[in-house]
Amino acid sequence: MPDNKTYPGQERFVAAPEDVIVGAVDAVAKDVEPAGFWKTAWKELRRKPLFWVCVVMLTLIVLFVLFPWVFAHQDPQYATLDRSLLPPSGEHWFGTDQLGYDIYTRTVYGARASVLVGVLTTIAVVIIGGLLGTIAGFYGGWLDSVIARVADIFFGIPLMLAAVVVMQMIKGRTIFTVVLVLAIFSWPQIARIARSAAISIRNEEFITASKSLGASKVRTLFTHVIPNCLGPVIVIATISLGIYIVTEATLSYLGIGLPKTTVSWGMDIAAGKDLLREGTPILFYPAAALAITVLVFMMLGDVLRDALDPKARTR
Repeated sequence: MPDNKTYPGQERFVAAPEDVIVGAVDAVAKDVEPAGFWKTAWKELRRKPLFWVCVVMLTLIVLFVLFPWVFAHQDPQYATLDRSLLPPSGEHWFGTDQLGYDIYTRTVYGARASVLVGVLTTIAVVIIGGLLGTIAGFYGGWLDSVIARVADIFFGIPLMLAAVVVMQMIKGRTIFTVVLVLAIFSWPQIARIARSAAISIRNEEFITASKSLGASKVRTLFTHVIPNCLGPVIVIATISLGIYIVTEATLSYLGIGLPKTTVSWGMDIAAGKDLLREGTPILFYPAAALAITVLVFMMLGDVLRDALDPKARTR
């Protein structure tokens, strides 16, 4: 008969339920891998002075976007020819344009539309491109081939050219129209980055353990693969945000972007270009605001790349 006694130094093995084992693997992968990665990245970031400079500048830009009336007390839509082309003064810090608009007020309020287009486009691109890229890289096979070929088609179309052609055919343009057009032709870049990241981690030990213990591919994808692909995606998305702001400003400059009733840096630059030859450099103010905003996002992307890229940290 089998002996059920437990002798000294000998422990009986009790098999745990399958859902308990899978949950334990999920907990370990969630608590150890991503938590350690992000904690290490934060340690790298907070030691960089450039990161804090970007944080201060970005906070100021966010305040301009959310509370522009705090920084500018005039109406950006109010214009009168009685104050056309006034020089900078205590009442009009940057002067006025040809129609009598206060340039400082419009520069402050112009941040809202331009930054909003950039942020919404980035969110849409990360959702679409990030999800498709991780699915293609994780599942592989024919699904990877189909998504990769579709991405190659869109990737071969220049963003600015596609946006100009499509926006000219759309009537009644809004902020969401611009966001949709930019997102449609911008997702392949994020998809490629997410696909490469998913391919590099799909054979990692914690992914293999999750599969072998019965976790479904969908659960593994959303629990382990996507969180571990966020690092490079965030870096590219931060840099691309500045590109989307520039693209919106260019479309508005050409008159095929935001509606004319919207205060935008691109339209103010277009309004001031004709006066530049007469020695009235009023376009420099919205152009400088645009350049500084894009520079902040570019610098932040570089700092994040150094912190979130393990190879960069090793170098």
